[in-house]
Amino acid sequence: MNVRKRHGSYGFDAPWALAGLLFGAIMLLALAGVSFVLDIPAAGVAFALGGLYTLTSAASYLYTTRRGKFVVWAAELRRLEGDERLLDLGCGRGAVLLLAAERLARGRATGVDRWSTKDQSGNKEAATRANAVAEGVSDRVELVTGDIRELPFADGAFDVIVSSQVIHNVRDAEGRTRALGEAYRVLRPGGLMLIADFQHAPAYEATLRDLGVTDVRRRDAGRRFWYGGPWFRTELVEARKP
Repeated sequence: MNVRKRHGSYGFDAPWALAGLLFGAIMLLALAGVSFVLDIPAAGVAFALGGLYTLTSAASYLYTTRRGKFVVWAAELRRLEGDERLLDLGCGRGAVLLLAAERLARGRATGVDRWSTKDQSGNKEAATRANAVAEGVSDRVELVTGDIRELPFADGAFDVIVSSQVIHNVRDAEGRTRALGEAYRVLRPGGLMLIADFQHAPAYEATLRDLGVTDVRRRDAGRRFWYGGPWFRTELVEARKP
């Protein structure tokens, strides 16, 4: 699927992880070179293969954070009709929030975040506002500072709730359950919830079922949403509130 060129600046997801992969690839390739110089070809081949493997993982990670996730989310958001009230949990610099806003000509997109720099490079509220301007959707976007475990919104305030690689950042299972409960609370009956995460997706599905959701399913988001390889694949949890 073709996605319009993004005009905003969206940084890198978990930049420390990408840096680690690149550093590892460089070190392994350097060790390969040293091994060949010292006439230890078996070690050189092993290090070279490890370096190329790690470099391939880094390329996969880079593709996902800069392109792949946008393609996946653009496809998921095609179902929007244009008049929805949408909430993005942990919107960061607006990668998903602003894709959604482009489809909400008569609606409203709200992003809530604590604006941390740990999980996304340069993740500041001012950067998200600048991205909204760059993408031409600032008139239909609202940014709110808040904790996803205690959302500052009324019950049933939103038609659609999305979240991408955020809920796993809540370290304890109880906190993640609270975050899902809050999302469920502020979603209207019949509303759609879409959660993308590479951790705890089965637990999210179970929690939503415990909350009374029967129309819920979990699926693989595909290779475009791999953070280095299939061992860090992203799953999508889709649910409709009864």
